[in-house]
Amino acid sequence: MKSFFTTLLLLLLTEFSYGQYTEVINSRRPGFSGTPYSVGTKVYQVEAGLFYKNIGNYLYYDPIQKQTISYSGSSFGSDITFRTGQFFEQLEFSLDMALVGENRDYTRPATINKSAFGFSKLTIGAKYLVYKPEYADKSKEIRSWKARHSFDKRRLIPAVGVYAGLNTNLLTELHKNPEGMSPRFGIYTQNDLSNRLIVLFNLIADKVFTEEFESTYILTVTYALHQNWSIFGENQGFFRKNVPNDFQFGAGGAYLISPNMQADLSARMIFDERGDNTYIIGGGLSWRIDNHQDKIIVNEVDNNEDFMPKEKKSFFNTITFGLFAGKKSSNSGKMREVKTSKVKTRDLNAPVNKKAQKARKKENDRLMKEQKKKEKAQKKYNKKLEND
Repeated sequence: MKSFFTTLLLLLLTEFSYGQYTEVINSRRPGFSGTPYSVGTKVYQVEAGLFYKNIGNYLYYDPIQKQTISYSGSSFGSDITFRTGQFFEQLEFSLDMALVGENRDYTRPATINKSAFGFSKLTIGAKYLVYKPEYADKSKEIRSWKARHSFDKRRLIPAVGVYAGLNTNLLTELHKNPEGMSPRFGIYTQNDLSNRLIVLFNLIADKVFTEEFESTYILTVTYALHQNWSIFGENQGFFRKNVPNDFQFGAGGAYLISPNMQADLSARMIFDERGDNTYIIGGGLSWRIDNHQDKIIVNEVDNNEDFMPKEKKSFFNTITFGLFAGKKSSNSGKMREVKTSKVKTRDLNAPVNKKAQKARKKENDRLMKEQKKKEKAQKKYNKKLEND
C-alpha cells in the first residue's frame, strides 16, 4: 500500500469538479468556525458534544430596561449540529442548537438568582460554496526538486462560501431575544497552505436588525499530526453594541475513530476589559450516515464516450476545526486514463450503390438455387432407399 501522505497529496492537488464529499467524515468540531465546503450530497451528519461553561463577571447594558446588568454563573449542556448536503454538492443545510441548564447569580441591578433549562440556541441555515481555487499539480514535476516542493502562491487565494440562517426564539427566558427571531449571515474562507496545514477565517453578523446585534470574527488554524490525529488553535472576537468586547482563545484536538466517526476535546478561555475569567471545556463525537453516490461525467470525443467516476476527496481539510476532512482540497483526484478505439460505422443515409446491390442480389439467388438442388437430390436419394 502506498504512503498515506503520498496518496493524500495526489488527492489534494488535482480536481475536476466542485465536489464536496470526502471519504472520511468532515466535522466542524471541536472548533467554532465554519468551512465553505459542504458534507456532500445525501450525507446526513450529526455533531454532538457535552460542555461545561464557567461564566465570570458578565456585564452589559439592557436598552429595553435601560439599566446595566451584571452576573456570574455556570452552565452545563450539549451542543448539537445536524448537517446534510442536498440537490448539489455546493449546498448544505444545517440545524444548530444547544440544550443547557444554566444558573446565574445577578449582582446588578439587584442581587438575585435565576436558573433555566432548555435551548440557548436554535438556528437553521444554509451554506453555499461560491468559489474554489485550483492548485498546480506538482506531483508531475520531475525535473526540479525545488520546483516540486516550492510553495504555490495560489494557495493564498481562499475558497469562499456564504451562509444565511435564522435564529429562532424558542429559547429559555435567560437566552430569549426580546425582539423575536433574527437573521444570521456569514462569509467563510479556507486556505489549504499545505496538505497538513489549513487556515479558516469567518466573518459573521448575528442577530441582525435587533438591539442584540453582534459581529464576530473567527480565525482557526489546524494541523494534521498523523492520518488519525489533528490539533487546532482558534481566536474569536465578539463586538456588540451594548456589551464590552470579548476575545476568546481555544485549543484542542480530534481523533478519527473510523471513516464515519470522530472524537474531540477542547478548552477555551475568554478575556475582556471587564475582567471576565470565563472558560469552557468540552468534548464530543461526530458521526454520519453516508448515502453519497458518485456521479459519472461523460465526455464525447470522436463519437466515443469516456466514463469517469467522480473521485472522493481526502481527509485532512477541516471544517471549522478542520480536522479530518474538509473539502476535497482544491485539486483532488487524478483522472484515470481510458483507452479508446475508433469503430467503423456505416452511414444509413448515404446514397445506395445500385451496382453493388445488384451483385449481392445475384449472389443470394445463386446460393438459394444451390440449396434447392441439394434438397431435391436428398429427397430423391431417400425415396430410392425406401423402394429398395
